Amino acid sequence: MSTSTNRSGSWTFLTNHARVLVEIARNPRARVRDIAAGIGITERAVQGIVSDLQQADYVTIDRVGRRNEYSLNPEARFRYPTEADLPVRLLIDVFTQHDLASPEPEKVTE
Repeated sequence: MSTSTNRSGSWTFLTNHARVLVEIARNPRARVRDIAAGIGITERAVQGIVSDLQQADYVTIDRVGRRNEYSLNPEARFRYPTEADLPVRLLIDVFTQHDLASPEPEKVTE
């Protein structure tokens, strides 16, 4: 196998922080367990990431009954200097709009 083939599974375009943020945008009432299962990381990792996102003011957590409900701050800016002038809403919109897109219904011909 070539080196590029071996390394192809070792990196990704989105960090786990971005994936958790997108999952919360998709379902603000999602449980940590559901987020973890959805993106393939541990519940403990999700808890740490949610804490990071909360401390950085990307996410607010409200207790509703026995569950948490998350609110996003879509105008918070990306952290990396080259994207720091852009809101995270752009990332969220890319993935949540993708979820809303549905294929055109098939036309019935007689």
